Amino acid sequence: MSIYQRTSVDAALYVLRDINRNMTVTQNHITTGLRVEKAQDNAAYWSVATTARSDNKALSAVQDALGMAAATMGTASAGVDSVIDVVTEIKAKLVAATEQGVDKTKVGEELEQLKAQLRSVSEGAGFNNDNWIILDNTTTPTQPRQIPASFIRNSDGTVSVGMLSYHIDIPPSGATSSKDARYVIDDRAGGTGEYGVLTSAYFATELGTTQTWVLTKSKNGNTAGQVEIGLTATTSKKDLSDMISVVDAALGQLTTVGSAFGALEKRISLQDEFAKNLSDNLTSGIGRLVDADMEAESSKLRALQTQQQLGLQSLNIANASYDKIRQLFQNF
Repeated sequence: MSIYQRTSVDAALYVLRDINRNMTVTQNHITTGLRVEKAQDNAAYWSVATTARSDNKALSAVQDALGMAAATMGTASAGVDSVIDVVTEIKAKLVAATEQGVDKTKVGEELEQLKAQLRSVSEGAGFNNDNWIILDNTTTPTQPRQIPASFIRNSDGTVSVGMLSYHIDIPPSGATSSKDARYVIDDRAGGTGEYGVLTSAYFATELGTTQTWVLTKSKNGNTAGQVEIGLTATTSKKDLSDMISVVDAALGQLTTVGSAFGALEKRISLQDEFAKNLSDNLTSGIGRLVDADMEAESSKLRALQTQQQLGLQSLNIANASYDKIRQLFQNF
């Protein structure tokens, strides 16, 4: 035999290198849990999975925004419910004051406390410094307030963020009316309180009352000519009747506001559930593309370990031939 041509040894080494290379790949799959970790593993699957992971992170941010919106909306909705309860109580007090012999001064004192409660409830209905039932100068009343609700990847590859909007009516084109009172209180400077149910003078104006009655005045708006609802010993039956009408009209609009908040709360809940399901499906889809089958990889590793042992034995056998030649010359 020739000691220069190592055909059998080279063949054994080639097989052993191939086994070791496959074993390294399999061990990496088991260690990382991925069969497509880099673009070189499978460029198409890696590209799809990378884009899907990016979209899933954006979707996670949308879920966070929906969670924040749900808390804000829940607080606002609870605030509106409390305001409705207080205004209902005010209406009841006014109706009671129409009875003969009722001390209107005492009823008036109760009304002052109830009106103070309206302001307290409204100002306390905020979450993370975001109050959706009080309008101030940071918000444009004719524009909807919006919440990020979805992350959309279009068929042409472009992306967009879907929004949920809080809007009771279409923004007014022309004269403002009581239907545009989308908030509970309008404290904007430069306004008259027209976009707040409790501060709007339009209920009295549209009813044609002798006084421009409001439940509470705007803190910063122009309230000239407005009169807060209240009772004194000299309050006339006509004024009392007008106040009851104004309060009843305000209750109707508060119900509209509460319904809008309730509908948006439900929409947020449904959208949040959809976002969670979509995120789970994206994660599952990514896994199908790039995750390693741990059972199959484990079985493959055991087979490769056996092959490795056999390869080492084959190499030892091939090398044994050279030991025999060396023994022939050991006495020379």
